[in-house]
Amino acid sequence: MKSFIHLVSRNIFYRFALLSLAYSFALSLTLWVAYQLRFDFFLNEPDKYRIYTGQFQTALPLILVLKLVFLTVFGQFSRLISYFSIPDLFKVHISVGSPSILLFFATFFLTNPQALLPPRGVLLIDFVLSFGIVIFIRLGLRILRERSSSATNGSSAKSSKKRVAIIGAGDTGSQLITELLGKSNSGMEPIALFDDDTSKWKTKLHGVPVMGCPSLVPDLEQQLRLETVILAIPSASSKRIGDLVKHLSKGSYDLVTVPSLNQLASGSVQINQLRNVDIEDLLQRPSITLDQDNIRKVIRGKRCLVTGAGGSIGSELCRQILQYHPEHLLLLEQSEVQMFQIEQELLDKGYENITSLICDILDAKRLEKLFHDQKPDVVFHAAAHKHVPLMESQPSEAIKNNSWGTSLVAKLSMRHKVDRFVLISTDKAINPTNVMGASKRAAEIFVQALNHDPSNQTRFLAVRFGNVLGSSGSVIPTFRKQIAQGGPVKVTHPEVTRYFMTIPEACSLVLEAGSIGEGGEIFVLDMGEPVKIMHLAEQLITLSGFTPGSDVEIEITGLRPGEKLFEELQHEGEDMATTQHPKIMRFLSEPKNLEDAEKMMQSLTKEIDEASANDLKQRLKQFIPEYQPALDS
Repeated sequence: MKSFIHLVSRNIFYRFALLSLAYSFALSLTLWVAYQLRFDFFLNEPDKYRIYTGQFQTALPLILVLKLVFLTVFGQFSRLISYFSIPDLFKVHISVGSPSILLFFATFFLTNPQALLPPRGVLLIDFVLSFGIVIFIRLGLRILRERSSSATNGSSAKSSKKRVAIIGAGDTGSQLITELLGKSNSGMEPIALFDDDTSKWKTKLHGVPVMGCPSLVPDLEQQLRLETVILAIPSASSKRIGDLVKHLSKGSYDLVTVPSLNQLASGSVQINQLRNVDIEDLLQRPSITLDQDNIRKVIRGKRCLVTGAGGSIGSELCRQILQYHPEHLLLLEQSEVQMFQIEQELLDKGYENITSLICDILDAKRLEKLFHDQKPDVVFHAAAHKHVPLMESQPSEAIKNNSWGTSLVAKLSMRHKVDRFVLISTDKAINPTNVMGASKRAAEIFVQALNHDPSNQTRFLAVRFGNVLGSSGSVIPTFRKQIAQGGPVKVTHPEVTRYFMTIPEACSLVLEAGSIGEGGEIFVLDMGEPVKIMHLAEQLITLSGFTPGSDVEIEITGLRPGEKLFEELQHEGEDMATTQHPKIMRFLSEPKNLEDAEKMMQSLTKEIDEASANDLKQRLKQFIPEYQPALDS
């Protein structure tokens, strides 16, 4: 039976032949039954039998041909016949309904409709019966497939499936159960549902019982012999997810979740592509709505350059930019290892309009040649040194790369008449207390000065955001490594807070800000509420299956030089204004003139390799009065 169904499902000729025969027989039968029902089964009377039998024989070929044509047009021969879903139900309705409607109205316009067509009552009854019989055939084939698959796999396959409880008896839970039950190779058997909605308790969803609220799961683990618990509530708040994870982590089962609403809506993943619950789920924010048209106008058909293309932000910018169909994407990166990784990823996805450029942004001659040869229209400058403690002990490298390097790329953008230059900055540039933040603030000052130069034709702007979840060297990968080693997890201060964003979210808003900027602005992204690093450490330990303070200790190490307890959003002297996007704010301030900005850069980089760390920090403070350096004693 399974081989027969497989043959019919995969072979177009056999599928068409089988369905044509099945539909023809069934639709002929429904038309005859429609006649019988219309005339109360009195067609055995000689006069009626002679009249309507002749009419039936005349009308049947026309009705059959019409219905088979419409079934073909709406894909009921081309789809896999042993699968049937709600979209198929709608298509069957249109397929059998359209011929009935056409014939029904034809009876009003034909001179002698009785000679060719059945009575209107027969046509209406036939429509209902035809719809039912086609549904019956499709469902019958699906049932045969599922039973055949179950029989082939046998009881041993069933017993090898993981016993699964699903949190959420809504639409997502329903779809997930359908997927798991409908696919014999899913490896999972849903045996219970749990939901906060009391009205759903002690009911069943696709035969799976809703047993109560999610808090019961750990208590019922042994009774139900649970091996996996799936969170199927992608629209739940991060607080609710956090509470559930904290409670459900008491069990010894695997805890996984369905993809996020954004992923499901984009079609990039399927609902049955389960993954482990991650810290992003506990810090999730409302989905972002972008002005796709604005971004497309800036990127489509343009030559876009991304510096630092192999980094966390740069690589995600490359992925997102390519979705807007640039003429060409130029990837500029100093590290060949990082370049190779992002280049191969993009090539594997089928993007051919990319060029990889190995280059240090401090190499002015190499940069000049690249700008001359490649002629970029839009530049996203993501290349930077970003690690606060490393830059604090080596301020010369922060100034060279973050300040001087930015000035070189920006001046070349101006010289080669680039349309837009977007500097990726940081919230640490606001009232900075460390060299990394101060060096980025110097870069902001320089690009603002360039923008207001009378000879300039490029729109220069900067975008600030906070910590990015999962980026290289960020706190989360560090904590995960410490947890894997058994602890302790090191937190600098119990009250330290930071803003966090996901990498895709940050890059999406960078593109949006880049598209709405007129030049000279500094955009700050709405980063939501600040998160306590202590709380973050506790959540990561819990997600790893351990108990904070018991299985894995948390050690307070003290604030490092240049580190703040909290980050700020605005400098003094900066005027905040809203933009057309609710998650992007615009800051405007009085720019330096270009001559003063050039002198600043020259002073910062003068004999930079010979100057002491304290001297370089004092130079930064000279040009950035709000900078509060941590000087070496």
